[in-house]
Amino acid sequence: MTHESHADFADFAAVAWPRLVRTAHMLTGDFHEAEDLVQTTLVKVYARWRKIPRAEVDVYMRRALVNNNISRLRKKRIAHLLMPFLPESAHRHRGHAETVEDSAVLVQALSVLSARQRAVMVLRYWEDMSEQQIAATLNCSVGTVKTHARRGLEVLRAHPLLTLSADQEVKS
Repeated sequence: MTHESHADFADFAAVAWPRLVRTAHMLTGDFHEAEDLVQTTLVKVYARWRKIPRAEVDVYMRRALVNNNISRLRKKRIAHLLMPFLPESAHRHRGHAETVEDSAVLVQALSVLSARQRAVMVLRYWEDMSEQQIAATLNCSVGTVKTHARRGLEVLRAHPLLTLSADQEVKS
């Protein structure tokens, strides 16, 4: 790889890192696993960097992130049972406690979804991607995206932590 393309990749990675980690955190439910997922994905993308058209870098990166997460989950299922995770309370700051608590509830609720449903929900509602963009990212049909979104929303709407949160907001 030339020095110029190496510098180009380094610039991309530095700018994209915070956004990628936030998305990966929503996909994985764990901040440390999210960082590992982004690092692994960046290593794989780096190997193909010269071949990726610059106009498609973000789409390519999202697809790689989602695919690596799905692959990670498959490997993890073989090794042991998945358990829901709540982020450590040490990351809470005064004044942001409600935001952190809401985020923890959302991450835990997302953990009950299948990897594909979770990917669709995160890409649609966190990354604000269209159904067509999600279909392209996940290499599936728009109908499949709609099905995963509908089923994911049904599960999330019935999730006890989310219904509890909604009930508490109504009382406030």
